[in-house]
Amino acid sequence: MSMKATATYPPVGNTHSVVIGYLCWLLGFVGLHRFYYGKQITGIIWALTGGLFLIGWIIDLFLIPGMDEDANRKYTDGPVDYSVGWALLIFLGLFGVHRFYLGKWITGIIWLCTGGLFGLGVLFDLVTLNEQISEANLERRF
Repeated sequence: MSMKATATYPPVGNTHSVVIGYLCWLLGFVGLHRFYYGKQITGIIWALTGGLFLIGWIIDLFLIPGMDEDANRKYTDGPVDYSVGWALLIFLGLFGVHRFYLGKWITGIIWLCTGGLFGLGVLFDLVTLNEQISEANLERRF
């Protein structure tokens, strides 16, 4: 009698939070929830069009659970928490606190001294933070 493994490979972690996703959705007309879930292109479109003129924003209310599942499959779980990293970026990004959290001390100091590299670095991090955290979790795994 053979038993099939029912686990998915790679194992799915719990990288993102539906609650945080919905909190970001409150500002969804600027695409924050889409950036949080790693949907950078549509996040930029939402930011430039006011959440597709609020229609896409309302539809996203129902799509967030699926976005959460996709993000949990796409990104690496580990000691660096995605929700903490995003909260630090949103509230203290100009000071580089999220970069210190990731262990990127040199760029953290640069962000601190230059206002998030004059705001452009914060925009870069808005698009790349999930990948940065996933990479940090992979490095700390071994």
